[in-house]
Amino acid sequence: MTDNLAADLRRLLLDQPAIARLGGLDQTRIHTDAQALAAALASLVPDPLARAELQVLAERVFANATPREAALDDLRATAERDIATGGMAPTLLFAHGFHGLLAYRLSRALWLDGQEPLALAVKTLFARFLSIDIAPQARLGRRIWLDHGHGTVIGSTAELGDDVCLWHGVTLGSNLTDRGDRRHPKIGARVVIGANATILGGIEIGADAVVAAGAVVTRAVAPGEIVAGPRAAPIVRRADGFRGFTRPEGS
Repeated sequence: MTDNLAADLRRLLLDQPAIARLGGLDQTRIHTDAQALAAALASLVPDPLARAELQVLAERVFANATPREAALDDLRATAERDIATGGMAPTLLFAHGFHGLLAYRLSRALWLDGQEPLALAVKTLFARFLSIDIAPQARLGRRIWLDHGHGTVIGSTAELGDDVCLWHGVTLGSNLTDRGDRRHPKIGARVVIGANATILGGIEIGADAVVAAGAVVTRAVAPGEIVAGPRAAPIVRRADGFRGFTRPEGS
């Protein structure tokens, strides 16, 4: 793809000027794919001053091939799977889950560039607007598909392989007892995670596994395995287990 996305987006905005007005999009400023990605992300920001600042920042970041190509790979994967949006340019503007990934690609690039506070500011900004919270420290592979996306949380030491598919409400979180460099799950390539699934701790979900909607997973899943169902049975409290953030009186 060599700026084809930009040309498609310009045509869409010319054909549908109301869309441009709703998003504060100026088609005369969209000549490259980096500018198209930046414009789409900035259109999510209501405040015009913040929108302009974000657009300049995103244009600069996505001018770099590494984050730009990662974002475009996500876009292609989303457009291929989400037939409702109707092509690359509509997917860029209307696929909510992709917007969460695009915000992550921006914050991740800033984090890797040593701009940690700015990366966290971008993450926080879009978590507020999108209800999608992906830490810039997390490592996401290529061609990720995040369908709908609302309520998705991906923690800072999480890793996702290529071609992972997630639905809304997925949590890749900590169990509050694992410490160190692996507090969050490692998700293998081509794993599918259904809506509202919760995967906790530094466990590994093997390649091609399927985690069904609503599943609660606290142990490793073998490659190709399908797991389903909640886990909420009484257990023996470990001596080193989580006991809350306040100490009992007299302890």
